[in-house]
Amino acid sequence: MTFQLDSRLEADTIPIGDLPVSSVLLLDDARFPWFVLVPRIPDVSEITDLSEGHYAQLAQEIRIATRVMLELSKPDKVNVGALGNIVTQLHVHVIGRFRSDPAWPGPVWGHGTRKPYPDHAATALIERAATLFAEV
Repeated sequence: MTFQLDSRLEADTIPIGDLPVSSVLLLDDARFPWFVLVPRIPDVSEITDLSEGHYAQLAQEIRIATRVMLELSKPDKVNVGALGNIVTQLHVHVIGRFRSDPAWPGPVWGHGTRKPYPDHAATALIERAATLFAEV
């Protein structure tokens, strides 16, 4: 069986690159700096579905994504979560949060309407993020 990205994740994100286990995506919402890590393992919906080796690698990739988020956006806080209530394919959110963001201090899920990045801003952000991911 081959890996296929869920169509909803594909529609709402922009690819940044790949880590050993996960594809790194940028959620296309300019209100929040937001990475989505998606392990490229077919038919996995829970973290507990991963092998011990894949689990350890995903944990390392979450740490890397958090470090990149801190360097890229300088947020006040980084939120990490794997909900999967709507998209059951295992994916992990790494979200930069600011005391000034429109959802602070509450959760970002379901808050307002997504605002896609302008093309030039998305391109610049993806290039910078890809460089930072390559450096860690």
